[in-house]
Amino acid sequence: MKVIRTAVLALSIGVCISSAAMADGFKNCTKLDKASWKPASEAEAKAKALGYEVRRSKIEGSCYEVYGVKEGKLYELFYSPEDLSLKHTIAK
Repeated sequence: MKVIRTAVLALSIGVCISSAAMADGFKNCTKLDKASWKPASEAEAKAKALGYEVRRSKIEGSCYEVYGVKEGKLYELFYSPEDLSLKHTIAK
């Protein structure tokens, strides 16, 4: 019985770890502390300048994640808060 309980616990931990690893976010944009970051509104403005209709934005790890729609398709754009360079884009 103890072997079964241990196996179930090990599988549960494995599922939790793998689901966290499968998240599609991009999280490493800068090593600067948040006090040095440029405003998130500037990342949104850059996305708008590229033709995206910005829906919302948030902080993901050390990146600004901007959700935008372009030509009817949803995108996640990841900007460095250090220099507002576009680091990664994911089409949904």
